[in-house]
Amino acid sequence: MKVLVTGGCGFIGSHVCEHFRARGWDVVAYDNLTKHELARTGYDAAAARDYNLALLRRLGVVVAVEDVRDFGALMRNAEGCAYIVHTAAQPAVTISIEDPRLDVTTNVIGTFNVLEAARTLDVPVASCATIHVYGNEINRTLRTGRTRYERTPAEIDESEPTVQGVLSPLHASKRSGDLYVQTFIDTYGVRAASFRLTGLYGPRQFGGEDHGWVAHFCIRALTDRPITIYGTGKQLRDVLYAGDLAQCFWDFFQNPVPGLYNIGGGMPNALSLVECLDLVEEITGKRPPVAFEPGRHADLLYFVCDSRKAEQAFGWKAKVEPGEGVRQLVDWIRQEIAIFSAS
Repeated sequence: MKVLVTGGCGFIGSHVCEHFRARGWDVVAYDNLTKHELARTGYDAAAARDYNLALLRRLGVVVAVEDVRDFGALMRNAEGCAYIVHTAAQPAVTISIEDPRLDVTTNVIGTFNVLEAARTLDVPVASCATIHVYGNEINRTLRTGRTRYERTPAEIDESEPTVQGVLSPLHASKRSGDLYVQTFIDTYGVRAASFRLTGLYGPRQFGGEDHGWVAHFCIRALTDRPITIYGTGKQLRDVLYAGDLAQCFWDFFQNPVPGLYNIGGGMPNALSLVECLDLVEEITGKRPPVAFEPGRHADLLYFVCDSRKAEQAFGWKAKVEPGEGVRQLVDWIRQEIAIFSAS
């Protein structure tokens, strides 16, 4: 069996590649090795970008350095695949505002190309969307608790209206990709899923202010650097461990029920920014100085996934709790601290 993983050298993509390789699959990691999301991290972006590349090659993964926007290259590398996992994306609101053309071509054209490849080859495909497809009208439904925003009902399912409130280019591009998944299901019968993902974290996450906030907090604590929080720090997400998400892609292949799915850790795995700082301090013994700045454009202050639809359709459920997952993330950062100490 062979799987093509777009964005295979990225954080989530590398975990998916590792997961399928461990089960004896042939794996192609398809990645253009962009450094956009690493540009403002303050550490060695080149070393970070090459880290997963070297890891995957050691695992026997074939790496195709190509762009998801190039349909011809995508089809050549998808030949013979039984499954396509689409993790390639422009993932950050900040970058989408600065470079909306990069955002739309990557997230819309790239997703369309992947779906067209799956249709042509008649194979299942699972694509990464985001909870940002819902917009931020949810902010109006919140209460302010001591350390987090709160809401009733606490968990949000797929019936929630999408693209509501103040929007950024990322909201538009990710919802467009989400819609194309539904379109290919309805029109062509493609066995496709769009995973609306919450806050992701785990080893090999080279997080920064733009994207990957759990790892960003851990990295800043372990390298004795300050943190800037935009807003109150009570913003809440049901964080999801990378290994759990990799398992989700595996479970979908076993029973590819087409649809749009909220994929997250649920209330047992909900953390606000300030609660995450408390957890990082508990694990590392360090708490970096924090500066608070005004909230950013189109921020989503709260999201906790109701993932029962995925559990009912193909048996997936998050298992790793933040205490365990953040400890594994911290152990990995300590092991690779030289990358994060470079500027």
